[in-house]
Amino acid sequence: MRILGIGNYNELGSVYLRLISEGHDVRVHIAEPGSHDVLGGLVTLAPSWEAELPWIREAGDDGLIVFEEVGRGEHQDALRRDGFRVIGGSAIGDRLEEDRAFGQASLRDVGLHTAPATSFTDFDSAIAFVAANPLRYVLKFDESYLTSDANYVGMRDDGADVIAIMTRYRQQWRAEDEEPPRFILMHHVQGVETGLGAFFNGREFVGPINLDWEHKRFFNGDLGELTGEMGTVVTYRGGDKLFAATLAKLAPVLRAGGHVGYVNLNTIINADGVWPLELTCRFGYPGFAILSALFREPCGAILQRVATGRAGEVATHDGYGVGVVLTVPPFPYHHGYEQLGKYTPICLPADLSAQDHADLHFAEVGLVDLTALPSGSAAGRGHAPSGGGQLATVGQVGYVMVVTGRGATIEEAQRAAYGLAGRIAIPNVRYRTDIGDALRDRGLAELRRLGWIE
Repeated sequence: MRILGIGNYNELGSVYLRLISEGHDVRVHIAEPGSHDVLGGLVTLAPSWEAELPWIREAGDDGLIVFEEVGRGEHQDALRRDGFRVIGGSAIGDRLEEDRAFGQASLRDVGLHTAPATSFTDFDSAIAFVAANPLRYVLKFDESYLTSDANYVGMRDDGADVIAIMTRYRQQWRAEDEEPPRFILMHHVQGVETGLGAFFNGREFVGPINLDWEHKRFFNGDLGELTGEMGTVVTYRGGDKLFAATLAKLAPVLRAGGHVGYVNLNTIINADGVWPLELTCRFGYPGFAILSALFREPCGAILQRVATGRAGEVATHDGYGVGVVLTVPPFPYHHGYEQLGKYTPICLPADLSAQDHADLHFAEVGLVDLTALPSGSAAGRGHAPSGGGQLATVGQVGYVMVVTGRGATIEEAQRAAYGLAGRIAIPNVRYRTDIGDALRDRGLAELRRLGWIE
């Protein structure tokens, strides 16, 4: 196939490398200039994705366009109307994800019970609301341009900490003379956080359904910043009952909007039921890389089947997959990356097996000529041209790679993932060492007790 990837940061880079290894011709457009070096020397870059459309059209059904992030749904819908095979998202998917109030209303409209949530466009009103209605709240911003750590999960039952963080944000936006973004305050719900997802091919969901348990905070024990995701446990078994009660009901909405791509619903499950938190209507990273560790068929065949609307379940392994995110300083922030982490060398073991290579999902790395760094400078300073022989960190934030492992049990998958991660030499590398522990020790038993998974 001919495959054109379109995104801001090359977040699906590991998927492109897998597609290349399967024999497909892949070109990638990276919109963000600071990420043009991501996978430098490993993938072919396309300065203009529009200029590549004739190349894709010539391939017919063997031409595929992959969109990475949310925000380009209208472009995708237009390309589909023009006859292109496109997978990634849609305009309705963008709105379901980025407009949280709309997403929650859509879930209620199809019969799901949602936690109470109130939308705001200014901090003064939100602060007054919490003062008049003291509870434990979760603050979540709409749209996608803010980093994950801007959201805040309240800890106090009187909402005082949420008022405090909103007061800080109010002053911050005033100082920058900008209008504050839209956001919601949602009642905090206690339980087992569980995600579920599947591809949607424009007409129907494509099974099997996957379950996922994310670890969003930076440090062990769920301490530190909300990074987006530091690791995840996934399985393609046991999610049918939860799917039928939740995500399956959204199929008419996605069908009417012509959505083609992955859809995930994050929930909290407790004795009172299932509480949907948010929708992700696009490929996720590292989520999709971790899910791919359980694929039993080529990735290209899966993407083409979904994009062309053909039926047929994805062939997947039994058991569990565990993924661990490896980073270097100053992740999760970008300030100081040039000085602290950029161009850090990555040394892989010489005896990696084919399976080991498949379980390394590169993110902000590329081939770099480290000898071209300015004389006397420390690693991470200057501008090293790509195309050299050393694998090193590049990009903008220090998100290096995801290491995956799979097994019949969570324990086996953990041993595989951490065993491989421990063999990779990266100066100052950081990663969580507890991915899957809480789920293994408590979460699965609780979900079984509540009757939601087999």
